[in-house]
Amino acid sequence: MPKLNQIIAVEKGVKSKVQQDLTAVRRRLDKPALLAGIARTYQPKDEEGEELPPEATRVQVKAEDVLRDTAESLTRLFDVTATKDWANRESRADITVDGRTLLTDVPVSYLLFLEKQLTELAAFVRKLPVLDAAESWSLDPSTDSWKTEAVRTVRTKKVPRNHVKAEATEQHPAQVEVYYEDIPVGQWTTVKFSGALPARRVNELLDRVEKLQQAVKFAREEANGVEVADQRVGDVVFGYLFG
Repeated sequence: MPKLNQIIAVEKGVKSKVQQDLTAVRRRLDKPALLAGIARTYQPKDEEGEELPPEATRVQVKAEDVLRDTAESLTRLFDVTATKDWANRESRADITVDGRTLLTDVPVSYLLFLEKQLTELAAFVRKLPVLDAAESWSLDPSTDSWKTEAVRTVRTKKVPRNHVKAEATEQHPAQVEVYYEDIPVGQWTTVKFSGALPARRVNELLDRVEKLQQAVKFAREEANGVEVADQRVGDVVFGYLFG
């Protein structure tokens, strides 16, 4: 008995061949001249008349033959698809990760669904925001977010100062240059908060998703390895349609 994965493997080729066969059939039917034939003979008016050979054109395409060929081609596709779909009703497998069985007797159709969803989840996890590695973070229970240690910075204010370049004399006033000096007037205490995730957490989540992806693929392969009973539905269908 064939296995489900073998049936799946040949299904694409069968579909392709059927498509080619149907295209060829349509081309044959699109040429009315191929379906037409003629036979004619010539009879002179009297014995002295010119004798001409008979003419004949054979029918090259018969619609009934086309129906038979079409049924024969499609029967294979109908049988292969039925064999796969009938088997899919019964093919199941467990999903096991690190020796732990998460789900039992999962149908192939759901395994395929899971594969697609997990691919999207992996892309989602890879885009999760990560805490800035340049900072030192700790979890703050009061805000349920991550925070840094307090950092103090001095706040300064520019205060003008006078610099006497030359003292005043009887002839000239004093030469004074104004400059500004930064004078500490206070200090800032800064604590940064973030709702992002530690890189370790993101990597852990991604590792779980990838492990489950592998487990689902293994389960699908196992489910597709089930032996299947060939279904013969094509003859019944086309026996009714073209019989």
